[in-house]
Amino acid sequence: MKLLGSLNNPFVRKVRIVLAEKKLNVQLDVEDAPTGSISVRTYNPLGKTPCLVMEDDAALFDSRVIVEYLDTLSPVGRLIPPSGRERAAAKGWEALADGLLDACRTIQEERARPEALRSEDIVARQIETVHAALEVMNQQLGEQTFCMGVNFSLADIAVGCALCHLDQEFPELDWRASHANLLRLHEKLLARPSFAENLQQSAQQ
Repeated sequence: MKLLGSLNNPFVRKVRIVLAEKKLNVQLDVEDAPTGSISVRTYNPLGKTPCLVMEDDAALFDSRVIVEYLDTLSPVGRLIPPSGRERAAAKGWEALADGLLDACRTIQEERARPEALRSEDIVARQIETVHAALEVMNQQLGEQTFCMGVNFSLADIAVGCALCHLDQEFPELDWRASHANLLRLHEKLLARPSFAENLQQSAQQ
C-alpha cells in the first residue's frame, strides 16, 4: 500500500497511528504529496490527502473512510466498536476532532490570503469553533481514562491528533491552560509508541 500525504498533516497522522496500533503487517510507503498535486489527483479526483493506494491501484480517500477500512483488516486491537451507540459515540468523537481540524485549516487558509482580502471575522469565528470543540471534548472526557471509558479507541487517536496539531500550529491558543482532562489524556497518548514515533518522524521531516 502507499499512503499519499504529508507527515505533518493531522489526518495523515491519524491514519498512520491507526496502522501502528493495529500492528498491520503491510508495506507502506508514505509519499509527501501536497493537496492538489498531480500524484494525488491521479487517485483522488478531489485532490485531497490522505489517500491510500492499494496493491491493485484502487484508492481510498478521506481519513474516516481509510481508518474504518484498516480497522477491518485485523480483529486484533479493534479501534471502532462494531455497532450500536458505542460505535456512534466513537465516530462522534472523531467527527468533533476532525471538525476542530477543519476550523484550524480555515484559519490557516484565511491568514495566508493577502492582508487586503483577509477577513478577521472569519478567523475569529473559527477560533471560537476550536475553543467550543475543546470545551465539549474536555467535558465529555471528564475523569475517564479514555474517550470511550476504559478502552483505547479511534476516538482517542482522533482527539490526540487534533491536540498535536494545535501544539504544532497554534501554540498561542494554549489549550492546556483550561482543559485539564484533555491534558491528562494527551500526556497518556504521547507515551504510546504509536504517537511518540509518529511525532518523532514528523519532526525529522
